[in-house]
Amino acid sequence: MRRRIPLGLLLVLCLVAAGPAGGGGIGAKKQAVDSKIGELQARIDRAKERERVLTGEISAVTSEIRVLQGDVESAQTQLSKLEAVLAVHEARLYELNALYTAQTQRLLFLQKEYSLAVDRLSRRVVQLYRSDTPDAMAVVLGAKSLSDAIDQIEYMGTVGRQDDRIATKVKRAKIEMRETRDRTRRTRAKVAATTKVIADRTSEQRSVRDRLVASRDQLAAARSLKNEALGAVRSDKADYLHEVEALQAQSAALAEKIRAAQSTGPAPVTPSSSSGSGFVWPVNGVLTSGFGWRWGRMHEGIDIAAPSGSPVVAAASGTVIYAGWMGGYGNLVIIDHGGGLATAYGHQSSVAVGVGQVVMQGQTIGYSDCTGHCFGPHLHFEVRVNGSPVDPLGYL
Repeated sequence: MRRRIPLGLLLVLCLVAAGPAGGGGIGAKKQAVDSKIGELQARIDRAKERERVLTGEISAVTSEIRVLQGDVESAQTQLSKLEAVLAVHEARLYELNALYTAQTQRLLFLQKEYSLAVDRLSRRVVQLYRSDTPDAMAVVLGAKSLSDAIDQIEYMGTVGRQDDRIATKVKRAKIEMRETRDRTRRTRAKVAATTKVIADRTSEQRSVRDRLVASRDQLAAARSLKNEALGAVRSDKADYLHEVEALQAQSAALAEKIRAAQSTGPAPVTPSSSSGSGFVWPVNGVLTSGFGWRWGRMHEGIDIAAPSGSPVVAAASGTVIYAGWMGGYGNLVIIDHGGGLATAYGHQSSVAVGVGQVVMQGQTIGYSDCTGHCFGPHLHFEVRVNGSPVDPLGYL
């Protein structure tokens, strides 16, 4: 799938594709491309730092999720055990309730039977008392035979003993059933209390498990968002890298155009006051940043701290090929010294020369300040050989 060309890069390509221009125009295009490269490199550095931070955060969250998952599994195991024990006690309690209900019904039945037996025995005693039934002597005298008399006496005794036996048996059964039911009630109370304790512990354990699951899910959601952000950052970084590669190619092309302009431009003026080293310091100040890689990108010159308004002078004699505003450089002056050698002076408050003007070594070309991309008054000084930056300290 083809990448979309960024608007800024498209404009630069259009500038490069335009017809030949003077040295100042080419230098402006070159500096514009380099400034754009610097901006993109800063974005790439920020994207890399953000990628590093997000990767670390995702790793940390993943570790926390892994720990929480272990806690969830441990809590679930404990919860499952408690639920199993609770189920056993609940089943036991259910059985005891059913048994207690059956025993209560049995006790009520025996109480009713005992009442009936006692009532039947009482009626029989009253009936015998109120009737005119003869006593044993009368039965004997009235019997047809001795055998008949014995049978009638035994019958009367048997009926009485039977009624008493039934009443006693029912009473004993009623007492035993009451005692059995009382034991069942006490057992049921103990089982109910134990079941409640287990149920409470189970509820607490379930709450612990649910809180752990909620924490794990929240972390998982946060990790998902961080992964999305990481994907977006990586995509942006890839776009920036692609754009930087294209801009670097255009910067190289512009450098060639600068070299071509220098080769056809006027010869530089050689002053009689040239120093033994060839160059003079462009401003009176202290070196604060050297040439080389800085903050993930190439620092193509040196920085010299100087108070605002300090005179900036030409490091060597030559011809001004650019003078004016240039993106991150602020107010910039570029001097061609011939032989493919050029110097650049950035972040000035104002310039004191114009394009095409011949300047002498030590001549004031502007005043230091903090224009463009900078963090305090200073002069950004570059030396370029055939359009490529080199360490200025080798010439000062």
